Amino acid sequence: MKKLIAIAASVATLALIGPAAAQSPIIIKFSHVVAPNTPKGQGAEKFKELAEKYTNGKVKVEVYPNSQLYKDKEEVEALQLGAVQMLAPSLAKFGPLGVKEFEVFDLPYILPDKAALARITKGPIGKGLLAKLEPKGITGLAYWDNGFKIMTANRPLIHVQDFQGLKMRIQSSKVLDAQFRALGAIPQVLAFSEVYQAMQTGVVDGNENTPSNVYTQKMHEVQKYMTISNHGYIGYAVIVNKKFWDGLPPDVRTQVDKAMAEATEFANGISQKENDDAIVAMKKAGTTTFHEQTAAEKAEWMKALEPVTQEMASRVGKDLIAAFKKEAGAKSN
Repeated sequence: MKKLIAIAASVATLALIGPAAAQSPIIIKFSHVVAPNTPKGQGAEKFKELAEKYTNGKVKVEVYPNSQLYKDKEEVEALQLGAVQMLAPSLAKFGPLGVKEFEVFDLPYILPDKAALARITKGPIGKGLLAKLEPKGITGLAYWDNGFKIMTANRPLIHVQDFQGLKMRIQSSKVLDAQFRALGAIPQVLAFSEVYQAMQTGVVDGNENTPSNVYTQKMHEVQKYMTISNHGYIGYAVIVNKKFWDGLPPDVRTQVDKAMAEATEFANGISQKENDDAIVAMKKAGTTTFHEQTAAEKAEWMKALEPVTQEMASRVGKDLIAAFKKEAGAKSN
């Protein structure tokens, strides 16, 4: 906390420097916790390229991957204090911030496919959720896709009873906590950057994540079994410090917004391929046994996890869940 306050104070001091500084580029520090070669990492680099190009150098984007600046729990606070200007945290991060509605994305089996996801994030539900960040000093710019999650552990995860007693790493989310308790596992909140070592030393037995995150963090080296379950979803919201964003010259903000729209299209376009490629690479490495979930096994998991949605309705919002399910189940035009 002291580190964040000190950095925020230095940012405020720089803002008071006279007209000479006005000729310097506007710096956007973009911090994230995953590897550069993930969909989010590549999206951040694409945004940097386009923002600097479209503003003719008036903006300089500094990308800090792999928790170089802040871990999961620190980054949103750093943004609010102005120590960084831009983040792309997972949607689960907004629950602890007080915007519990975002945890609807964490509900098991709430999203049947990417078409449903697009209808929600591009429509009034997605926009309404981003608007809830404004009172927190945050402006939501876009949703970036990562993909559907797989389960990993050091024993096969085929039936619900296989989870019994396993220590499973989760992001800080009441929904994910309830999910693993429903499966008989013991949820453990850990920063993303600490997961590999925790697996290696036995602090946790397994986790859920997208294949690209599992592969780029080398979790397949310390996990013997993986189940391709697609039981849940991980996505991100690209957010910016509201005061910083509102203070940008209108012409610069327009060009940065354009860069973000194109970077979003790019990031969302590569996420599925990156996940597919990660599974191929992990299978080739030969350190992990993969299990493709059958329809009967999926039905068993769904039955066990069904009470989670009911339990979380009072937290996430019954009406929001109903609207989410209705839109997710709608047919694409």
